[in-house]
Amino acid sequence: MAEVLSQSQIDALLSAARSGEIKLGQGEQPTEKKYRKYDFYSPRKFTKDRLKMICGVFENYTRIVNSRINGLLHTTCEIAVESVEEQRYYEFSNALSDGDVLALADVEMNGRIQSEDSPVLLHFNTALMLNMMDRLMGGEGEDSDRVPSGYTFTTVELKLYENIVKDFVSVMGGSWENYIDLKFSYRRVESNPTLVQLIGLDETVVIIGISLRFPNTSGRMNICLPGTVLTAIFAGIAAANQAGHGTDESSSQQILGILRESDLEIVAELGRTHVTLQDIYHLNVGDVIDLGHSTQEPIHLYIGGQPWFSGKLGTQGGNMAVKIAQTCHGQKREEK
Repeated sequence: MAEVLSQSQIDALLSAARSGEIKLGQGEQPTEKKYRKYDFYSPRKFTKDRLKMICGVFENYTRIVNSRINGLLHTTCEIAVESVEEQRYYEFSNALSDGDVLALADVEMNGRIQSEDSPVLLHFNTALMLNMMDRLMGGEGEDSDRVPSGYTFTTVELKLYENIVKDFVSVMGGSWENYIDLKFSYRRVESNPTLVQLIGLDETVVIIGISLRFPNTSGRMNICLPGTVLTAIFAGIAAANQAGHGTDESSSQQILGILRESDLEIVAELGRTHVTLQDIYHLNVGDVIDLGHSTQEPIHLYIGGQPWFSGKLGTQGGNMAVKIAQTCHGQKREEK
């Protein structure tokens, strides 16, 4: 039976409601489920597994380029992949600001350039790049954090920019070697990327965000991989895997064919017996050794020391022969 409130309890509740301590008519509201928005006008081109694979490739890249940059700039640097995202190119392009510089690189696969119309793009934080330039020239990069908005690189700085980017690009192919043989080559630097149509605005791209941390500064570089280039790379990986399976099957058939044509020695054992050394010493021509094997018992045929067949001893064409009567694969050789 439900508990009945007393008059004093009712008065206390009404008083609390008037003072605002209790809000009437508001019980526990069910938690609203949150759903991730999906744009059907811009469907995803690459699966999560593909993006995970790209992430693994560039984690390998950070390890390779880390040692390269440490040697180039004579300092320690921590490099790590922060994000791998699929976007439309206009999203990447709109995030660029005045004064930003993009480096263009080409991808070669099977002797053919895959990025003539849609190059791979590399973007570095301005302060980070100035820090690396200062270190390249022997400095400590101490003033790179005080960079004014919209900073424009000088002609000399653009040359230094090229030299640094070439090192980042040259080792990029090594990060893919577990999957496919690719060669990345530096093309040029674009100092006005917002005024040049490098990639179609609606083209799918994958942006790899990589953080770089030096002792006195940190920054970010972004690598923009066009969807058309990635599609060609994944197709090349699939073709290489398919060809690899075909090669394995062909090799297996070739090895099996060689084994089928190989020569094996078959030994027919007539019998066994034990003879003392003294008896052997006194053996002469014409002596008879009893093998202890009845002429009615089967003869065993051995291949590689293992019994494979048993049969009956006879002759054929004037030669001794054995007519196989039974197979005995795996049977152990009898000790008599």
